[in-house]
Amino acid sequence: MEVIIQTALIVTAIAAILAAVLTLADRTVGNYGQVTMVINDDKEFTVDGGSTVLSTLINEKVFIPSACGGKGSCGYCKVKITEGGGPVIATEKPWLTEEEINDNVRLSCQVKVKNDIKIEIPEELFNVKEYAAIVESVTQLTPTIKKLRFFLGDETINFKPGQYVQLKAPAYEGNDEEVYRAYSVASSISEPNYIELLIGFTGGIATTYVHHHLKEGDTVHINGPYGDFYYHDDDGGPIILAGAGTGMAPILSILQHMSDNDIQRETTFFFGARTMEDLFLTEQLKKFEENLNFKYIPTLSREESPDWTGEKGRVPAAIEKYITDGAPYSAYLCGSPAMIDSIVESLVKQGVAEEKIYFDKF
Repeated sequence: MEVIIQTALIVTAIAAILAAVLTLADRTVGNYGQVTMVINDDKEFTVDGGSTVLSTLINEKVFIPSACGGKGSCGYCKVKITEGGGPVIATEKPWLTEEEINDNVRLSCQVKVKNDIKIEIPEELFNVKEYAAIVESVTQLTPTIKKLRFFLGDETINFKPGQYVQLKAPAYEGNDEEVYRAYSVASSISEPNYIELLIGFTGGIATTYVHHHLKEGDTVHINGPYGDFYYHDDDGGPIILAGAGTGMAPILSILQHMSDNDIQRETTFFFGARTMEDLFLTEQLKKFEENLNFKYIPTLSREESPDWTGEKGRVPAAIEKYITDGAPYSAYLCGSPAMIDSIVESLVKQGVAEEKIYFDKF
């Protein structure tokens, strides 16, 4: 027993020493002092070195999209670093093409600000704002999905139907990390003082905050809008919409835009879910069927109940069943990369032009 106790004490002491060394390293080796950051050759900031480009920009109220909260797992936070970025590191390479690397494109969440640095970002990102919003309502739609409605007060947000915002999850009991996560806007652009989001529980920092800590009346911070996925007034032809789970969010915003503006394009929405328990907002979708040239086709992959008489299987199979000539269609898709890839394959097979397929992978 004495040997066990001595071993435990030694291990504890070693761990304490290592923690002290890491803390000291962070304060010394990781302390680069103040450096100059120049953006687009005309905006200059004096910033503290040592943090990533992404977090440094956030501190200066310049917001770059980052669906993963700076973990290097989404590839959204790309910027061009013309000076001071150092060599491309291994965690960036899976997200950068050879052309992008040659053009000095980097993942801002993986590059540390160690010296004077020059970067280039799209000018429209300077129009992105951060909002202090009040949680007006929280609605449980399914066992794992909540709908949240936020009031922006006197502020307004101008977004396109289909775009997304970032929600800040602060530190809370059991988590000392502050993170941003990206969520598609589910509400109408005709209500610029409000934002609605659909957030599913995944066990991560942000979804744990939303599902177990956030409540009506709380104040949250949201920034945006972002994204190249949004409704296009193209040739006025028929539309295919497809999504699963919280991928319904941008589809709802698109449908609400069409309803608000009486856009009567033939539109079919293929929604994938596992069981009837995973279907939600059915009444709202039925209202769109009443007011628009719109058809809602849910398809369930794991439902065994005889009460379900609708489509079964995966979304691509339903698309191939209902869309026999896809040539005139445009398509808007939102879901996981694997789901999007399979749907795109089916759409192309049915004749939909690739340049008319818009998607948002998450």
